[in-house]
Amino acid sequence: MSTTLRKLEVASPVPADIDIANSVEPFHISDIARELGLGPSHYDLYGKHKAKVLLSVLDELQGSGDGYYVVVGGITPTPLGEGKSTTTVGLCQALGAFLDKKVITCVRQPSQGPTFGIKGGAAGGGYSQVIPMDEFNLHLTGDIHAITAANNLLAAAIDTRIFHESIQSDKALFNRLCPPNKEGKRRFSNVMLRRLKNIGISKDRPEDLTPEEVKKFARLDIDPSSITWRRVMDVNDRFLRKITVGQGSEEKGMTRETGFDISVASEIMAVLALTTSLADMRERLGKMVIGNSKAGDPVTADDLGVGGALTVLMKDAINPTLMQTLEGTPVLVHAGPFANIAHGNSSIVADKIALKLVGSGGFVVTEAGFGADIGTEKFFNIKCRYSGLTPQCAVIVATIRALKMHGGGPEVVAGKPLDPAYVTENVGLVEAGCMNMARHISNTKAYGVNVVVAVNMFSTDTEAELNAVKTAAMAAGAFDAVICTHHAHGGKGAVDLGIAVQKACESVTQPLNFLYPLDISIKEKIEAIARSYGAAGVEYSEQAEKQIELYSRQGFLGLPICMAKTQYSFSHNAAAKGAPSGFILPIRDVRASIGAGFIYPLVGTMSTMPGLPTRPCFYDIDLDTSTGRVVGLS
Repeated sequence: MSTTLRKLEVASPVPADIDIANSVEPFHISDIARELGLGPSHYDLYGKHKAKVLLSVLDELQGSGDGYYVVVGGITPTPLGEGKSTTTVGLCQALGAFLDKKVITCVRQPSQGPTFGIKGGAAGGGYSQVIPMDEFNLHLTGDIHAITAANNLLAAAIDTRIFHESIQSDKALFNRLCPPNKEGKRRFSNVMLRRLKNIGISKDRPEDLTPEEVKKFARLDIDPSSITWRRVMDVNDRFLRKITVGQGSEEKGMTRETGFDISVASEIMAVLALTTSLADMRERLGKMVIGNSKAGDPVTADDLGVGGALTVLMKDAINPTLMQTLEGTPVLVHAGPFANIAHGNSSIVADKIALKLVGSGGFVVTEAGFGADIGTEKFFNIKCRYSGLTPQCAVIVATIRALKMHGGGPEVVAGKPLDPAYVTENVGLVEAGCMNMARHISNTKAYGVNVVVAVNMFSTDTEAELNAVKTAAMAAGAFDAVICTHHAHGGKGAVDLGIAVQKACESVTQPLNFLYPLDISIKEKIEAIARSYGAAGVEYSEQAEKQIELYSRQGFLGLPICMAKTQYSFSHNAAAKGAPSGFILPIRDVRASIGAGFIYPLVGTMSTMPGLPTRPCFYDIDLDTSTGRVVGLS
């Protein structure tokens, strides 16, 4: 039995999340590590309660068996969220603290955008949380800051290269790129040798290049209108969605329109989440395409000479961060791509390390962002393709509140009191909304996993409403449907869910099935995903058609698809609740994350930089200066 498991003393009504988190003194993270079989040489400490687990652990455990692999998704959520993170943590607390299973929770690092914006943090809630909650939701170990620095270094390199090419001859440009050393000799740096190979020049001495080769090597000739790489910051700021750069007098009038994305939308975040090793990350970062030359050829980070520097900035970020739950079970936190504008899953390396650490018979539970149409779909079709891992069970989290909304209930608005329809019994409204859950179950079952529905119970839910959900879930093909009270009771409230998940993992019989093969056209892959949403067809804008033709010509046909779509509906229209069908899905634009390894279509008016509401969460966040503790985080 673990020596780091903690018995919770629960209170009713449930206190605020930050108050619960602050009421528990976390174990020293070395104690958590020791329970996993990790010694001091396997991790780097970041204070008392966090540690970076080194990738060398994976090499040491390469011959060990894997545990069961479980992904937690959800029905289409309300703007309030339906408790997927809470359920993920509660399930793991149940498996570890009550069912005596070796378990690791694998979750994403939260962005500070939602933390200070409208949704709040992502540490779970109630008595099912990752702690220390304030450290988890804020800077953690600096991975997102590293991503921001790396992203913006590349952005600076792009504009600087265009500037310098515009004011210098081929010879002058080449001489500055390859200056003589103290002995008067020139040399190519390693990243320059990569570019030479990429453009078909098999020479390694600068003096051997012909004038034509000098021009081909030194002049990228970037088409400013083709640049897709934008600057990022980890704050919701609507006024940075569209900006003009180059207005300083020193830039000689070289202005262009661009914009900021939120940091977690950066391709570098996706690279971190999908990489499998340090060497793989170096290759992926170097292959990132920022735009095209005026001749239509892709321009990469390595072409700009910055791939190696990006890897240096990211070298510590590749190691997952070890933390703990309220009940002392281990957590690996790593990467944080949003699911609506990126692929929405934590890292492959964290999952792989966790599966080896728990070993045969243990459990690794990871969360996929937003509804199963977004996060879970990308978990299977993108993450599992690159990891080679096969999950046995998928959990779908549902709430009475969200099902009532999908059944035709009044609009749910964050920051406003719920309509009485959501806190009084209405079985008919619940049953009508179960069509949304049924489609998620059907879509997820098609991947070959057993599906368990976790009904995250609220105090206002009635027995009749809960029974209606269980009946509808089983009729839709779920392996089991379980009522959970982990928010109020911690792991004890998810024991039945843990038992159901264990049975689901032990009885899976089908192989992993993907939604589409990779060797079909970009449009065919987009349309396969659109059909899973219920769409009757897809409409492509002129810009989308142009980009699809370009990426097909550039040889990027064989990549999976990562749809950037609203999380609030199966369709592009956030107001279309339930299980809409027969609609035409509009593709506004199509972009490519070549380093990460996917093509991402932008559906409708999806923005990659969120805005702040009238009353952001930051109004409630402060520091108790007498104790040094954070207050007001949610």
